[in-house]
Amino acid sequence: MYVVMNELKVSAENKDDLKSRFEKSKDRMKEVPGCLEFLFLESEKEEDKLVVYTKWESRGDYENWLESDSFKKAHGGKSSKEQQPSTENELRSFQVVFHT
Repeated sequence: MYVVMNELKVSAENKDDLKSRFEKSKDRMKEVPGCLEFLFLESEKEEDKLVVYTKWESRGDYENWLESDSFKKAHGGKSSKEQQPSTENELRSFQVVFHT
């Protein structure tokens, strides 16, 4: 299992727009091969922080999604290599060692 968290730092004036964009794509993630879970998180302490959390069957499934038409559709028609973040972000990925 593989987990990816994309921590987004977003200004107050862009926050609602970004939340709306992710809300529109949330149901599409159910159709992505290998995607086990998709969460969009809003920090209670850091007003400028949003986190996109995804859980995958494997790292390969995540990497396949990055180059897929589904990813391009969710990201304005661009592949992961063409992306230029609209906000500051920190991408963190983890291989799951234990899971219950």
